[in-house]
Amino acid sequence: MFFENPDEILKIAKRCGTAVFVVPKDIKIEMKNAIILKPEEKNVITIEQVRQVVQKTLVRQMVDQYVVVRPAELMSEEAANAFLKNLEEPKNKLHFVLITDAPSLLLPTIMSRASVYLLKQHWAADAKIDADEASKTLAKRLLVAKPADLVLIAEEIAKKKDNVRAWALEILGIAIEMLYKTYLINGKDVFLMKLPKFLVAYENISRNGHVKLHLVADLC
Repeated sequence: MFFENPDEILKIAKRCGTAVFVVPKDIKIEMKNAIILKPEEKNVITIEQVRQVVQKTLVRQMVDQYVVVRPAELMSEEAANAFLKNLEEPKNKLHFVLITDAPSLLLPTIMSRASVYLLKQHWAADAKIDADEASKTLAKRLLVAKPADLVLIAEEIAKKKDNVRAWALEILGIAIEMLYKTYLINGKDVFLMKLPKFLVAYENISRNGHVKLHLVADLC
């Protein structure tokens, strides 16, 4: 979904348990009385930081409270996973606001649990996916592949000598972002219908599942 002005973020976030806002880095966003989670060192948001924030939210809230994570893509994988349970079952009056200009770097499991909003006036620039052409090409092939083609694509991905799992997850993440963005542009449900299979494949492979097996079995 699109929104017109950064000033709308607070109003939109109040309606959501968890929301991802895709905005350029130079856009200033002010949210009063918010818990701000940002990198403290080494340009990463750590699991320790997430745990500290979660502790602050354990008290029952009488007024709306917002946890703002920016830039959300700098959460470590451990930090993002620690956030998942809270994103799945947000407490009443507690709102998680994830702000990023690189949604493809967020875990698909987080994207699947959030409402996603894109700043309309900057959509053309943000529509570009930050990835190399080889990965984007494989992602596009996965999106249109027939079952027989999946075996060949999975074998091609598995041929990578180093970090096969990381590369497979990157390709799946790109494919998931393409599905989201294409749906947001044209509104056709066919793209959302494909999404669950890609999310399942991503989650299974991220849990040390067999790369080729899940690329084929989960996407068929």
